[in-house]
Amino acid sequence: MTVQESGTVSSLSDQAIETHGLTKRFKNFTAVDHLDLSVRRGEIYGFLGPNGAGKTTAIRMLCTLLSPSSGTASVDGYDIVKQGNDVRKRIGLVSEKMIMYPRLTALENLMFFGRLYGIERKALRKKSEELLEMVKLTTFKDKLVGGFSSGMRQRVNVIRAIIHDPDVLFLDEPTTALDPQSTRFVRDLVKELRQRGHTIVLTTHVMEEADELSDRVCIIDHGKIMAVGSPQALKDRYNTQNLLDVFLELTGRELRDSADGRISMRTPMGRM
Repeated sequence: MTVQESGTVSSLSDQAIETHGLTKRFKNFTAVDHLDLSVRRGEIYGFLGPNGAGKTTAIRMLCTLLSPSSGTASVDGYDIVKQGNDVRKRIGLVSEKMIMYPRLTALENLMFFGRLYGIERKALRKKSEELLEMVKLTTFKDKLVGGFSSGMRQRVNVIRAIIHDPDVLFLDEPTTALDPQSTRFVRDLVKELRQRGHTIVLTTHVMEEADELSDRVCIIDHGKIMAVGSPQALKDRYNTQNLLDVFLELTGRELRDSADGRISMRTPMGRM
């Protein structure tokens, strides 16, 4: 499938992420199928799809956590396979699983992760305190993160991902399970990060969120791109005022249920 969108085409130097035929196979299953992405510098790029569509696999490849089966990709001009270390220095990742240590304070978490990037201690502390102020957590900087609410933890999680000032930030479901106030704060924070010059790839199942935040959205299903364009352009194309209608038109209304046949005996199931 060839996907086209209206508007001018940016030069290669304007692209923060480019993929050409990016493919990932797991034995006989193709999770990502010849993906051609082009993410412009400084934009919020909504990366949308149903469960199992291939979003997470694609992002894991772009973050160098998975090797592609075929095709090529570059992030900030660096090849994800040949220059993985350079890619990792220039990206930040906020995944559904929060990456932090609950028995460290908010400030200690930021200091720990910043030191992993080789940031000098004095400059790192100053940067950490500035970021904590940005997310309104200064008064909690010396409190253990394990005692934070989900919204507070997510705010720390976001600034943990930008402690090294990455050019490209991957946000995977950043407002999942947050209360309305925290959701609003995180969405506004995403906008602020874009204003600070970060390129942001956003995955979300909340179409309202994608519509509000994204400069452009890419809808994928079964590992293939179904459509790319600004939210308004896609709504105009499908004669609707609701991005959800576009999403369902392209991906269908069938439920995407799945279950792993393997059961871990260590998983707490409660008493019978």
